[in-house]
Amino acid sequence: MTLAILCSGQGAQYAGMFALTRDTPAAKPLFAVATALLGYDPGDASLAAQNLLRNRDAQVLCTLAPLCVVAALGNALPARRCVAGYSVGEIAAWSVAGLIEPGAALELVAARAQAMDAASQGDESMLFVRGLARELVDAMCAGRAAEIAIINPGEAFVLAGQRDALDAIAIEARQRGAVRVVPVAVQVASHTRFLAAASPVFRERLGQAHITRALRPGVRLLSGIDAATVLDVRAGLDKLAAQISQPVQWAACIDACVESGVTAFLELGPGRALAEMAAAAYPSLPSRSVEDFKSLQGVCDWLARIDA
Repeated sequence: MTLAILCSGQGAQYAGMFALTRDTPAAKPLFAVATALLGYDPGDASLAAQNLLRNRDAQVLCTLAPLCVVAALGNALPARRCVAGYSVGEIAAWSVAGLIEPGAALELVAARAQAMDAASQGDESMLFVRGLARELVDAMCAGRAAEIAIINPGEAFVLAGQRDALDAIAIEARQRGAVRVVPVAVQVASHTRFLAAASPVFRERLGQAHITRALRPGVRLLSGIDAATVLDVRAGLDKLAAQISQPVQWAACIDACVESGVTAFLELGPGRALAEMAAAAYPSLPSRSVEDFKSLQGVCDWLARIDA
């Protein structure tokens, strides 16, 4: 079996998202790193709930979630894997692929968020729109302080920009017949020109990090901005930094997973959005999120069944 491992981004974080992993011995060192970065224990749901929407906290929490799952599952995850990350999830993906140590990934995410916050022009947000053609969505953004930030499968887009521009687009999108229009719980204009100043800052930080120079055998890692396989680590890091201010081609990433021969999708969380997108795009392939299961053993049992 070749498993597509999908690492979630911001937007679906919630206070209880560590229920399956917070008491797992293998995840304790990661919780310790996150606690040092955040100033509180993310496993304490009441404390996490107070900080879910803060950009830096959210990015650390949403990276901690998949890394804890990987630590907890250990060898239950197949060695043959295609790994992709959605937005900030791409840093977790580099760790899942074996290029960045998990603790270092959390530290890099904190630095990424800090660079984004410093570049933010204030009162920014993101908006999900489904059911309109790309050309129409581009036209609604034209002349407004907003852009397409993420291209998802099935005429689904995440927009980012100034909040008042997105509010106007939301009204227009509903008038034009969009199937779904909802705000995304992110307070910066990720993956747009509005954060252009953050990309070089984060690239410099990546240059200071310890990055393994070769992928493990049987592992394929995809870049979010073009869905290309990371073959050269330096070029991949350039794209990882550029991703802050360029659109994420998530629909292309899902297609690239299938083209590489994956036989199932597993989203590590938080949330189920990526697994649902994969299931809608490729209904013949098993697609689940860790959050579909009541225990880590349930995840292991599912992996064993689809590999049988």
